[in-house]
Amino acid sequence: MRPRTGVTIIDQLLAIALLAVLLTIALQGAGALRDRFAVQAARRAVKDALALAREHAGASGARSAVHFASGDASVVVQAGNDSLFTLSLAQAFGVSLSATRDSMAYLPSGLGYGAANMSIALSRGARHDTVTISRLGRVR
Repeated sequence: MRPRTGVTIIDQLLAIALLAVLLTIALQGAGALRDRFAVQAARRAVKDALALAREHAGASGARSAVHFASGDASVVVQAGNDSLFTLSLAQAFGVSLSATRDSMAYLPSGLGYGAANMSIALSRGARHDTVTISRLGRVR
């Protein structure tokens, strides 16, 4: 009688279990990566909104402002009664927002209008990032 060669059902179950463990580890890493990219994209969107308000104030000769709402994580750029740009960070990136002030205004000279520095904290999952604006309007 010849010895049998092949794969038993136990071997197949062990291989499937090992693949399931590896897949779980890979998906956890992908979730963290997705959170990182979402926070980076939201940070870039906030910086772009601040740059738009600053540029519009200089070009139009009128004050413009960026308003932040923590509840729906929205960013609104306004010049007078006109909204130049509106974005919900929660809908676009799944990111929550927390700001030390509700708005940042820019004068036609491009300088920030207000008395204090401002911080905007962005978070999703375990990933956090902060945008800091000096009282002169410089973004870091």
